[in-house]
Amino acid sequence: MYDPDRELRYVVEIMLGSLDESHIIRTIEYWDIERQRYPAYDHRAVIVAEEITSRFFNVIRLLNRSVKLVALQLNAFSIDNSVVLHFTKVLDVSAETEDVEEGEGGEQVDRRYWERRAGATSLAVLDAVVAMIEKEIGPARVTYNKNHIALGTSGFNFCWFHPRKSTPHCHLRLRTGSDEREKILRQLEDAGVSATLFQSERITIKLSRKHLDDSREAVLVALRHCEQRSRTSQDE
Repeated sequence: MYDPDRELRYVVEIMLGSLDESHIIRTIEYWDIERQRYPAYDHRAVIVAEEITSRFFNVIRLLNRSVKLVALQLNAFSIDNSVVLHFTKVLDVSAETEDVEEGEGGEQVDRRYWERRAGATSLAVLDAVVAMIEKEIGPARVTYNKNHIALGTSGFNFCWFHPRKSTPHCHLRLRTGSDEREKILRQLEDAGVSATLFQSERITIKLSRKHLDDSREAVLVALRHCEQRSRTSQDE
């Protein structure tokens, strides 16, 4: 399964009956195979079973620190000669890992790694944002990690880039804080930037060079807010 808006691929393993060890192992194996085949995309492993007991739920939670997992419990009901499927989400990686960028950056790499992994037009968005920070705010600190590229100044990182291989845009995650993010989201949307809420303190932006040029002021306002917060926030 593929989510084109988020460029996110789901590797789904479905099992009748109760979840068992082999089901978990197969799911992780399939996830790892697909992740290596398509390294430019983010992948989520999805386990679907009719019953997920508390024993395996705890195991899945532990694995979720290393493997991006979603677990669904499926029940079927017969109603008026029809079968109704009811899915219950018992685990979601986005709900379990609030500091996903900070905790899952992976090993540190260099620029050449990302030049091989991502497209030049997507990396150009990163370079343009860094240049904007350098010109309008101050010296930028760029850290190339295996799973993302982190951006900060003199404080904590406040922006994470996920460059793409075959598309001209780049996905950014901004840590706005919970108080101002609705306002910043509206400002970005009003300026024509594709933005969505993520977790409790972040915004995800789908940004191309054209969007950046056309909506420079709105993007700069968002970056300036996040950068200032990264130096002054007391809850980091």
